[in-house]
Amino acid sequence: MTVPDAPNRSRALGYALIAVAATSWGTWPLFLRHAAMPPSLSAAIVMAIMTFGTVPMLVRDRLRSKPTRAQWAQLAWLGVADALNVVLLFAAYARTSVAIAVLTHYLTPLFVALAAPLVVAERMQRRTLGAVAFSFAGLILLLEPWRATFGDRDLVGAACGAASAAFYASNVLVNKRLTAAFSGSELVVFHGLVATPLLILLVPASATAGVSGHALAVLVLGAFGPGVLGGLFFVWGLRRVPATHASVLTLIEPLVAVLCGAVAFGEVLGPWPLFGGLLILLGAIAVISAPTRAEHG
Repeated sequence: MTVPDAPNRSRALGYALIAVAATSWGTWPLFLRHAAMPPSLSAAIVMAIMTFGTVPMLVRDRLRSKPTRAQWAQLAWLGVADALNVVLLFAAYARTSVAIAVLTHYLTPLFVALAAPLVVAERMQRRTLGAVAFSFAGLILLLEPWRATFGDRDLVGAACGAASAAFYASNVLVNKRLTAAFSGSELVVFHGLVATPLLILLVPASATAGVSGHALAVLVLGAFGPGVLGGLFFVWGLRRVPATHASVLTLIEPLVAVLCGAVAFGEVLGPWPLFGGLLILLGAIAVISAPTRAEHG
């Protein structure tokens, strides 16, 4: 029997960590729907718990590298982008169906592909443009703007999901660039020190009125589960596998989320939205499965 070498074991562990993280993120609708509160407040609470709940792990999970000023600036931007990513995603879940919220959020791989020529100097591939058209058609079918029940909340929810995808795309690119300068725990804590105050500033003064202890307890549970553990598993896994492979595995999240919506909230997709959701996911897979020079070299 062949014993796998250390690099293969490390990569297998990376895949497992990212798969677990993506699965946990797919359960966010269960926590958010049962912890009814304004999205800005829930986002601020979750980010604060993620940040300070990870601090004890800094004792052992540190890198000895000395980040440059440019890397610290990128980390600060990561905090801003992740704050907007989280609050917009939570707003999407609050305004529309789970399927629309999570599938518009998973336009992320397309945004990554479109931004790559500017951020990491990768050439735009033909399949990227085709995948954009493919996923745009899927988005129209998912939303079904012709149906009688389609309203402003669905449109706003879809817009919030797509906007969160844009900031999530930035997170993926910046996270990968910073893995050599910061450990997983450092990335979570240091970017959270920027994101948490920003999210607190977005909370209206009246947001805390009527928030029950039960709602707060459910949200805290989610913050430590999909929040702290999911975030740490992802950044630990990302160090061990190519970013494109990590992106493929994160597609587990929308599948789990849609399943949660169907089982827990009775949100069963009709044939056209189901087909549209599949087109979005297929467009994402087409982009992130494209070979790159780094993968060949």
